[in-house]
Amino acid sequence: MQRFGIGIIGCGNISAAYLKLAPLFKSLDIRAVADLNMDAARMRAEEFSVRADSIEGLLSADDISIVVNLTVPAAHFEVTKQILAAGKHAYSEKPFVLTVEEGEVLGRLAGEKGLRVGSAPDTFLGGAHQLARAAIDEGKVGEVIGGTCHVMSHGMEAWHPNPDFFFQEGGGPVLDLGPYYISNLVQLIGPVKVVTAMASTSFKTRTIGNGPRKGETVPVETPTNIHAILEFQNGALITLGASWDVWAHRHENMELYGTEASLYVPDPNFFAGAVLLAGQGGTSVEIAPRNHPFSVPNGQDGRGVDQANYRGAGLADMAMAISGGREHRCSLELATHVVEVMTAILRSAENQCRVDIETTCNRPEPLTPAQASMLLA
Repeated sequence: MQRFGIGIIGCGNISAAYLKLAPLFKSLDIRAVADLNMDAARMRAEEFSVRADSIEGLLSADDISIVVNLTVPAAHFEVTKQILAAGKHAYSEKPFVLTVEEGEVLGRLAGEKGLRVGSAPDTFLGGAHQLARAAIDEGKVGEVIGGTCHVMSHGMEAWHPNPDFFFQEGGGPVLDLGPYYISNLVQLIGPVKVVTAMASTSFKTRTIGNGPRKGETVPVETPTNIHAILEFQNGALITLGASWDVWAHRHENMELYGTEASLYVPDPNFFAGAVLLAGQGGTSVEIAPRNHPFSVPNGQDGRGVDQANYRGAGLADMAMAISGGREHRCSLELATHVVEVMTAILRSAENQCRVDIETTCNRPEPLTPAQASMLLA
């Protein structure tokens, strides 16, 4: 079984999750971290017993074959381009890039060099979402014809010590949280055909509520209240509400309506949760779990609630796919399609028009419990 030497560029908050969870996966061996801020790199390196490199040093290191890009969204394209130019496979945090054109450039470069590119989110590989996928594939829902998705809160400024980039171009609820929802929709029912949307910015500034900058205000430069309708290639119409202007709501995270039944899917930002099916009588029943390893709690959230967190599963699947010569599930094609859907939503809202989606992708292959177990150490 081949183990891949992994390097990380970007030592912010999310890097701790990758470093903590990588030992769960037998193909991953994180060896080095790098950051423009060497102090940040040294801190993470010391915390997790890896080495701290300069970015140039990491990209030229002989013991690194896959580099994970955990920089801010605005830097994703340039950093992933550098990774590929250095002859290494690349895996990016979401959003993959900020334009379709950037995704296509990276796709061509990867093809020329015979390299793989993958991107988060990988939460759709979680046990709950694979259970929902099985219910659809087995015909329990019938044909999916509609649905709703809601990801709404009052933003990140209450807890994040440096929330500026969430409210700048490249941020906002669609580009930050949309990847979880749209990626899951694509793996459940297929690619998107057309979008239309409306958007607004309800608050011109946000006040930081945590950390050394507490009380400081940051400007809001991107829409924070977006409502869209997505038409999928199979004909389904899905309403997506994404807002950081909402104090409270009672909407479910995701509901899919089929010709035979309705399916209630838990938050795509997480790996586990109850999947409910409601037939013609209207009574909802939890679908029995199938012992998927990515549903097993392995930690707790900030409220002390048990949580299944397997971030890095997409990276591990890509590593195994490289070894096995198969397609990886968190693919460049999927990520680029999701980027086009998200940017089309924002463009539709800005220009008050329907936008046709030009890219497409295959639904990622399901990840069965047995296949998930093969990824784990």
